[in-house]
Amino acid sequence: MAKKSKTTEPVGGEVLADAKESEALEKSRMKAARSKPRKPGKTYKYIEELAHLQMELIKLQEWVRMRSLRVAVIFEGRDAAGKGGVIKRITESLNPRVCRIVALGTPTEKERGQWYFQRYVPHLPGAGEIALFDRSWYNRAGVEHVMGFCSDAEHKEFLRSCPLFEEMLVRSGIVLVKYWFSVNDEEQEKRFQERISNPSKRWKLSPMDLESRKHWIEYSRAKDVMFAATDKPRAPWNVVEADDKKKARLNCIAHLLKQVPYENMTPVEIEVPPRQADIGYKRPKMSSQKFVPKIY
Repeated sequence: MAKKSKTTEPVGGEVLADAKESEALEKSRMKAARSKPRKPGKTYKYIEELAHLQMELIKLQEWVRMRSLRVAVIFEGRDAAGKGGVIKRITESLNPRVCRIVALGTPTEKERGQWYFQRYVPHLPGAGEIALFDRSWYNRAGVEHVMGFCSDAEHKEFLRSCPLFEEMLVRSGIVLVKYWFSVNDEEQEKRFQERISNPSKRWKLSPMDLESRKHWIEYSRAKDVMFAATDKPRAPWNVVEADDKKKARLNCIAHLLKQVPYENMTPVEIEVPPRQADIGYKRPKMSSQKFVPKIY
């Protein structure tokens, strides 16, 4: 029998890039934690700038938690516009008990018979929480309308009632921030083809994503109609130019940090107490436990 090779399976280029980025970020975050806050400039290094922004997000998180604030952030945009990448960079250094992602699937039969906004209400943030909506109730203005999953009357009612719903959220004390990620046609097509050719990213393409390509102009018109009806002073749309993924991430996070005035709530250093001394405890024999096989 041939000896098993210990080499790893080939991994997609972006997966390796993300792994290297995460490793570099961890080092940069430690450095950022010890340095003074700085103003962003034209000259910067992506990893170092992202690390500084993530340290600020930690301060914001603690402020939201300690002050029992409620923050809801909506991310919308074309397929492959970069929403997921920004959400990942926001959450990777935060506490999932404070900052959570809301990414709902296809509505169930029961949910289809409910008031439209009803399925989203349970996912709104409670006191001390940040909820990031990876797509939201705006599905009705986009995919549902274009693909015929709702009637014209339902679409029209959504455009009328959505600003009222969002005004209620804001009046209740929720900080509501809405982002639309804008990417040009050529860049969007490039990313789409990359997802098709990269096995590690094909899961991002649903049958609906493929079908939506046949309705490109209809989606553009639907977005324009949606903006005209829902871009209101109390809940405005913030457009993120996303042709450059890295710049889009930095710009979006920097903007988000300005939406909630916060103070420096960086967790203080903890003095670790001494570990309990040995008082005669004996561990059970290793043979009595079932260990994971050492394949690597």
